[in-house]
Amino acid sequence: MTSHPPAEGLKVHVLPAPFDPANVTLITQGAEALLYRTTFLAPSTPAALKVRPQKPWRHPTLDKRLTRQRILAEARVLVKCRKEGVPVPGVLGLDWEAGWVVMEWVEGWSVKEAVRGWEKREGARQSEQERGGYEIEGLLRRIGEAVGRLHKAGVVHGDLTTSNMMLRPLGSGGAGQAEESGAGSLEGEVVLIDFGLATQATQEEERAVDLYVLERAFGSTHPRSEGRFGVVLEAYGESYKGAKATLKRLEDVRMRGRKKNSKDYPPAVLLLTDLEGTVAPWPDECDSRTMHDREEKRRVPACLQPYQKAESYTGAGSNPYPPHAK
Repeated sequence: MTSHPPAEGLKVHVLPAPFDPANVTLITQGAEALLYRTTFLAPSTPAALKVRPQKPWRHPTLDKRLTRQRILAEARVLVKCRKEGVPVPGVLGLDWEAGWVVMEWVEGWSVKEAVRGWEKREGARQSEQERGGYEIEGLLRRIGEAVGRLHKAGVVHGDLTTSNMMLRPLGSGGAGQAEESGAGSLEGEVVLIDFGLATQATQEEERAVDLYVLERAFGSTHPRSEGRFGVVLEAYGESYKGAKATLKRLEDVRMRGRKKNSKDYPPAVLLLTDLEGTVAPWPDECDSRTMHDREEKRRVPACLQPYQKAESYTGAGSNPYPPHAK
């Protein structure tokens, strides 16, 4: 929760009572909520205000019910994590009728900024001898330990990315110490934030999917450091008793992910490939390329079911296209 000025173009919403618009700064705007920096109860207590505004496209009764459920669910998860020693912001107050929750303000910068800053400094070094991963491995181990404590507490984050992790400077220096350390430093305590999609769960499958989301997000956001992600998993495996079983289940989740990625088209569509390897035009009556059945296997669209069997097109001299795909 850095104190950057709000991005241009953010829509201004009416703030709920008792918050004063003159003492509130809009930090970011998401699909479901807005995040502000403000103070709470005392001018010396910085806080993060998360507001879920009314959704005019929903029925008012349904909108109130969903807002209440999500505000309470996020607050309960945060309170539980704090009791279990998981590094998360503390809850200062909430009002589910008005749709807001106030949390502790976390000074520092995001792990995303820190890793990208390290990658930039590492790339500027002249020789391979000057380069080393020892600087970032400490941070990666702290990430693995923080996620391990989260899962040990029976909570699945649902959106683990380096943007949803903060580095809080050690000590009680507050904002001044954060400025001295400088944004992009790898030092500090890893604090997990944004629990809007979090659930309370203890199943190995859900924990493994949580790790898989983090692994894929880390690889796409920090491709130069992707090869070091094993340090995160190593620290995670040592963080609590059931971590080894979760890592084993992670292998199964990876395999399912690879199978999905390896099949960009349903089986029948692969038959529409000509001899040069280019894909034939997709039939107009097909409205989905990625239909799945309950076993997560590809389902052939109804418009292509008559052409599903490969022997219809692979014979000598046969036409590789169905009639309507010519």
